[in-house]
Amino acid sequence: MRVSFATAIEKAIEHAMAEDERIIIFGEDVHLLRNNLYARFGPERIIPAPISESAFLGAAVGVAMAGLKPIVEIMLVDFIAVAFDALLNQASKVKAFSGGKWNVPVVIRCSCGGGYGDAGQHEQCLWGLISSVPGISVVVPSNPPDAAGLMLSALNAEDPVVYLEHKLLSEYWLDYLGAGGRKNVAFDIPESGASGEIEIPPKNVAIGKASFLREGSDITFISIGVSVHRCLEASKALEREDASSCVLDLRTATPLDKESILEASRTGRVVVVDEDYLSFGLSGEIAAVLSESGYRGAFTRVGNTGVIPYARHLEDRALPSVDSIYEAAKKILGT
Repeated sequence: MRVSFATAIEKAIEHAMAEDERIIIFGEDVHLLRNNLYARFGPERIIPAPISESAFLGAAVGVAMAGLKPIVEIMLVDFIAVAFDALLNQASKVKAFSGGKWNVPVVIRCSCGGGYGDAGQHEQCLWGLISSVPGISVVVPSNPPDAAGLMLSALNAEDPVVYLEHKLLSEYWLDYLGAGGRKNVAFDIPESGASGEIEIPPKNVAIGKASFLREGSDITFISIGVSVHRCLEASKALEREDASSCVLDLRTATPLDKESILEASRTGRVVVVDEDYLSFGLSGEIAAVLSESGYRGAFTRVGNTGVIPYARHLEDRALPSVDSIYEAAKKILGT
């Protein structure tokens, strides 16, 4: 069945909710945002919440400890800052502090990412920040099959999972957040990211397992989320110049698939592409994985170094693009 990125997620949730009555959804306007699920499962399981992320994420921790499995919708990951105490000091630590007697099986669903003109308070990724907290899994799918499969795995997990969906992959979020004048903005995301084939019921995708999307021997691209597609496009450009590229889609920021990262590094030239902040983030963690393994090849990063600007021409320079990835690859190849 060919579906959009957003529909793939909804199909996975619908299947899981039909199988498990403990799964509920709450967040701002979820009865409107998830109207198909609301029509099927009703107001007792699709519960709109007031505009207070700290209140409803905090409530989710207690709800999960009491035996339910909440999906908490925080529209933009930027707003998770308002509720960070519930994530940092509560959900992530209950299992450890209780000696494994308590779990917090909560899925926190957020949109993330930029490239459509909403600036630095609405376009962050933050998977590096969240992944630095032990006890939390962070998943970032790049295509519809992974989007469905990772959601199913998140709903089967016993511990907190932050599920991040990039807005450029989702026509739903672009329509909801980027209407009006932004419709004339060109996005460098191919159709293969925004739509794809999924199984019904969807097939689980393991949390913590990366995916090799392209095999190559000259250079390796390692990325996550929407930048995976930019790496694939840069790889095609290099192929026309007789350079063979490996492309690794991490799919999960934490737990990090270190084994696949080391396997991918066999080319001896690694480019990590990360739309999140470079400082103290995912790209630095990958560098540490490689260094601690004894890797002595070439390494470079393409990512975000500061506050995301509002002006489109500045935003385009701040975030990874096919062109900036290609230029980084050419430099590390010495051509």
